[in-house]
Amino acid sequence: MTDNTVTGWVGWGVFAAVILIISGLLNIFHGLQALIGPDSLFFTTEAGLFSVDIQSWGSFHLIIGILLLLIGVALLGGATWARVIAIVLVALNALAQLTLIAAQPWLSLAVLAIDILVIYALTVHGRELKAR
Repeated sequence: MTDNTVTGWVGWGVFAAVILIISGLLNIFHGLQALIGPDSLFFTTEAGLFSVDIQSWGSFHLIIGILLLLIGVALLGGATWARVIAIVLVALNALAQLTLIAAQPWLSLAVLAIDILVIYALTVHGRELKAR
């Protein structure tokens, strides 16, 4: 037996969907920016010189951005499958942010906090999106 009542907490689910749409648009923008720009990037750290293939990085962000955008729109429609995929993608993004803490501590912590809020919204209050 399922309870399809909508409470004020449905806003958490809408919040998660909007965050995914915004994140998707930003990833699409950064992916296109990387694909149009130079082919590689060199930077130095205390460990040495590193080279990053910008084209593959841009393609990855473009694909993830499109997925996040589509899943965010599907979440607003109340699709249960979108909740599951969104939780998996956001959890992977949270793990990726943990690897970037040394390079960008404040940005990584802010994105990690938003990822945790989105996971909370989708796991605890996501069911109400379908009833909305």
